[in-house]
Amino acid sequence: MHSSSSSSTSSSRFLLHLESAPLVHNSSADGFLIMGFSDSPELRGPLFLIFLLIYLVTLLGNLIIITLISTNAHLQKPMYFFLCNLSCLDISYSSVTAPYLLHIFSTGDNNISFTMCMVQLYFFSSLATMEYMLLTTMAYDRYMAICKPLFYPQVMNQRTCILLAAAAWIGGFVSATPVTILISTLNYCSSNIINHFFCDLTPLLKLSCDDTSTIELIIFIEGFFLLFGCSVLTMMSYLFIISAILKITSTQGRYKTFSTCGSHLTSVTVFYVLMISVYLRPASVYSLAESKFISVLYMNVIPMLNPIIYSLRNKDVIKALKAISGNAQQMNY
Repeated sequence: MHSSSSSSTSSSRFLLHLESAPLVHNSSADGFLIMGFSDSPELRGPLFLIFLLIYLVTLLGNLIIITLISTNAHLQKPMYFFLCNLSCLDISYSSVTAPYLLHIFSTGDNNISFTMCMVQLYFFSSLATMEYMLLTTMAYDRYMAICKPLFYPQVMNQRTCILLAAAAWIGGFVSATPVTILISTLNYCSSNIINHFFCDLTPLLKLSCDDTSTIELIIFIEGFFLLFGCSVLTMMSYLFIISAILKITSTQGRYKTFSTCGSHLTSVTVFYVLMISVYLRPASVYSLAESKFISVLYMNVIPMLNPIIYSLRNKDVIKALKAISGNAQQMNY
């Protein structure tokens, strides 16, 4: 309850700031134009169907995970509590861009108001930070379960899990606020065309005719400490996990232990590789075309694949899914 209240308060203050801020921006006074992927009317239909399918599968897959974990007594464990949070996050993450992108494909109207652009930027930045923090928390949970099994029930109790999840959600909303407010005060007088499919940091900074060096430094420092801190904690957790697994004598025992964290390791690796390839590349080799393609992967495809990654090799989730399917068949008969 405290986490949702703090998150909504932070979001409300940010939205009030945008509404009260005077629009002294030349191009941005009339909003921006989202370039998207193609100006060809012939491609809008196929792209609409592709992204609609991805979005619907994302919603369905993650809602199934949330329902299974919420209703099955065997899944009331810390690992699945965090997985439920990840599914909620993936739905939110995908919803930042997908509905508006579908609107562009269906209507051909690629206008977005300045306020809505800043709101989209704010929630994208918030949810990306939450993903880092939540994946790090899940790595710590696996470390405690595998390396400290005797202390696991006491350390990863319900209160600790709620606090860790709340820290990820609140931390995301708080960390995104200063950068978004600073970007909202910039003048955009050179162009109002955003060469992306949503309001991202780099395209907006490229459009500004102000000196953005201070904002870029703040983004770098904040991003470095968040990314570096989360990645170091995640890597340390997995170094201890791998060391513990190698000490297991039987091959079956190693496989069984590793299977409990293999799905998470896959998600972490893919997410970090994609984010680093977009935001930590030198400016000299930065390509907005490549950035758009990679952004589709981590903002739309990964949220769709996460439920599959976490369920295919998870016997508990598969068992719970079969139980629900069996009950549904019995009700039909």
